[in-house]
Amino acid sequence: MSGWQLFAVGLVLLLGLFGVLVPGVPGTPIVWAGVLWWAMTEQTSVAWAVLIAATALLLLQQAVKFLLPTRNLRVAGTPYRVLFLSGAAGIVGFFVIPVIGAPLCALGTHYLLERVRLGSHGDAWAATRTAMRAVGLSVLVELFACLLVVGAWAGAVLAG
Repeated sequence: MSGWQLFAVGLVLLLGLFGVLVPGVPGTPIVWAGVLWWAMTEQTSVAWAVLIAATALLLLQQAVKFLLPTRNLRVAGTPYRVLFLSGAAGIVGFFVIPVIGAPLCALGTHYLLERVRLGSHGDAWAATRTAMRAVGLSVLVELFACLLVVGAWAGAVLAG
């Protein structure tokens, strides 16, 4: 693999890591695609092993990520309607106020809907904090898995 192509793969992996943190960008699939590109170009046993391990880890991460927020939000009693409308507001907010509008609109909408549903500021704020923790934990799980994959890729590239 040429130096430029290796550099491009590194940029794709970096884009995937940033994609984990930016709403609406599919970070995990971008990281996996970067490792797939590298493995298909290199075609060594180490490259295939890294690709297989990355695939397994990222699939496991998706399962864990899927289970974590749901459990925490169900304990808090947050209805799916509130989550859906908050997510939709986050998507609209992303385009109205680029990048920072997504979390601002999503959290503001979540708080307002919980305030209407629960009636008091304290209960609505507690429900909003629980949702923030659940989503934050989900992002951390995804980021950690992607960092492990990028670390394995970097180790394999440096090992030669």
